Amino acid sequence: MNRRSSLFAAALLLLACVLSTVPGATQPAQPPIKIGFGMALTGGLAAGGKQALVTYQLWAEEVNARGGLLGRKVELVYYDDQSNPATVPAIYSKLLDVDKVDLVLSGYGTVPTAAAMPTVMQRKKVFLSLFALAANDQFDYDRYFQLQPNGPNAKVEFSRGFFELAAALNPKPQTVALVGADAEFSVLALEGARENAKKHGIRIVYDRTYPPNTVEFGTIVRSIKSTTPDLVFIASYPPDSAGMIRSIHEVKLGAKMVGGGMIGLQFSALKTQLGPLLNNIVCYDLYAPEPTMKFPGVEQFLVRYRERAGAAGVDPLGLYIPPYAYAEMQILEAAINSASSLDDGKLAAVMRSATFDTVAGKIKFGAKGEWSEPRLLLIQYRGIQGNDVEQFKQPGKEVILYPPQYKSADLLVPFEPAQ
Repeated sequence: MNRRSSLFAAALLLLACVLSTVPGATQPAQPPIKIGFGMALTGGLAAGGKQALVTYQLWAEEVNARGGLLGRKVELVYYDDQSNPATVPAIYSKLLDVDKVDLVLSGYGTVPTAAAMPTVMQRKKVFLSLFALAANDQFDYDRYFQLQPNGPNAKVEFSRGFFELAAALNPKPQTVALVGADAEFSVLALEGARENAKKHGIRIVYDRTYPPNTVEFGTIVRSIKSTTPDLVFIASYPPDSAGMIRSIHEVKLGAKMVGGGMIGLQFSALKTQLGPLLNNIVCYDLYAPEPTMKFPGVEQFLVRYRERAGAAGVDPLGLYIPPYAYAEMQILEAAINSASSLDDGKLAAVMRSATFDTVAGKIKFGAKGEWSEPRLLLIQYRGIQGNDVEQFKQPGKEVILYPPQYKSADLLVPFEPAQ
């Protein structure tokens, strides 16, 4: 390099240094923080997966409008897992190896979460999970955190309220029928139901699973009816839940309590399809628009979610998944801000120790990344008329029976099928 070239290069370097100190001078844009996940956008879990995606997108827009995280914009990178756990390992390998995402979230539900765990654990990534029942029981991974309020003993907690309410009836129920899909969530839920039935001295007279692709439930319900159970506990996925309830009314199956662990009844699509067939069904839930359950910010969040729900073609109520999906992202945001880092170990340390204020209330994680204190609701459908979705925004349609601190009504028995 000759002297003139050297002087020119030095001048350019000096100019760059001067510009870097000038207020308002343009700085090179930092790359976005990439958050990756697989999500059920087609298949049997798509109704829930799409709600979660819309909620994540709402959060990302809001956080980017506030300037992003650590001075960087947020970018969501996601793929459709098709509600098929076989697609999940490849999705997470691609997210981490090809897309080079900074952080990962689970898909919606127990099965895709469990399918992603080996890949996530191998890379030592923090893993926030959305509605996975006891998925970490088999892995015991210390960087796993779960957003469904199951508590430390998830599979037992899931049916505890159902059996505690039943045991308090006079006369006390003596028998129960247990039924569910032969899939991970249902199998775990039924294991917990067996423990609770035994604890309360309630005899199991029917205990079977059905193939996940079952579409005809009349034969199953007739078999249950032949055992004349006092209680019927059902652990089902959305398509099964609708089929079971229709068959219960067609077969005229009556009992003191029917329901328990039916996924899907929390979604607007099934609420409006089933309408009055839901009346007096008892089911788990996570949020209900009852006066006993008003957390700071949740109603404002639901307004924002509902503003975009129609255009996005997702659940117009948003009472089940969206508050917890948004809380998930609030927790991630708070942990990043607290740690001032994207380091997975540092984020996990914050999540293990902190109590987070979210639109779903205060959340603190305990053993195996589950909530330190359970908060599963048991609700009963009341006074459903017709198929109008707006009625489900009102109090009194999904009254809270359990736990006591959120109770808004007493249990009505028995369940009687439509005449």
